[in-house]
Amino acid sequence: MTTGFPFEVDSTSNVPPWVQLSQRIAYLISTGYFKPGDKLPTVRALAAEVSLNFNTVNKAYLSLADDGYVESTRGRGVFVRNVNEELGKEHTQQIDRMLDDFISGCRDMGLSLDDIQQRVNRRVKQMKKDEKDA
Repeated sequence: MTTGFPFEVDSTSNVPPWVQLSQRIAYLISTGYFKPGDKLPTVRALAAEVSLNFNTVNKAYLSLADDGYVESTRGRGVFVRNVNEELGKEHTQQIDRMLDDFISGCRDMGLSLDDIQQRVNRRVKQMKKDEKDA
C-alpha cells in the first residue's frame, strides 16, 4: 500500500511529524482503512512517499508497535495487528469526553444544543471546503 498513502504533514502544527504520522496511521487502523494482517509500507518507502526522514517514520512505527497497533517482523515487514475492542472503546470514550467538554464549554457561553450543532456543521463544511481547495 505505497501508492497515495493518505497522509500529509501539517507544517503549521506544533505536533512533531512522527507523532502526526503515528496518530494518522492509528486512526486509519481504528477506522478500518487498514485491516488486521495488512502489510504497511516499508519505512524507507513510506519516508520517500510522504517526504519524511527515515528516522521519523521509524519512530512513528516504533510508537505504533508500542501501542499495539502494529507488529514488525524482521525481514518480513510491518503488519497491522488485530486491534482489540478495548483499544477502540478507549478511543471512543476519549472522543466522547472531549465532545462533552466542548459542548459544556459552549453551553457555559449561553449556546443552545441546536446552536452548537449548527455551528459545528458550518465549521465542518468550511473545513471540508478548505481541504478541497488546498
